[in-house]
Amino acid sequence: MALKITLKPGEKFVINGAVVVNGDRRTSLLIQNKVSILREKDVLLPDEANTPVKRIYFDVMMMYLDEDTRERHMANFTEHVTQFMSAITNREALAQCVAIVEDANAGRYYGALMSCKKLLPFERERLEYVAPRQAVGAARS
Repeated sequence: MALKITLKPGEKFVINGAVVVNGDRRTSLLIQNKVSILREKDVLLPDEANTPVKRIYFDVMMMYLDEDTRERHMANFTEHVTQFMSAITNREALAQCVAIVEDANAGRYYGALMSCKKLLPFERERLEYVAPRQAVGAARS
């Protein structure tokens, strides 16, 4: 079954590590075989991987896009996901992490990426909760 992707003018996407930019018109592509493809909105740059879940996402993304560095990123992924899972107690988030690990171990990297995206709101809520509390503590000092 072919994958159909409709692209906006100027939209970037990555196919097997190659960055491709659409021209000045809306266009559709039909992908006939299995490739690693990500839209620009799903690409995370290294300096944007600045939270635990974003680091996990980045590791999975690199395993998906770059077969040559997959082992190194799998080692980083294992370390990052283990640290994250040991720091949280929320059952739903832990179950999501287990799904990510299972997908990554089975080579279903795109599925693991989409599961990582589902964890971002969970992480954002906790970080937003901690940041104001830290600011209040600093104000008291």
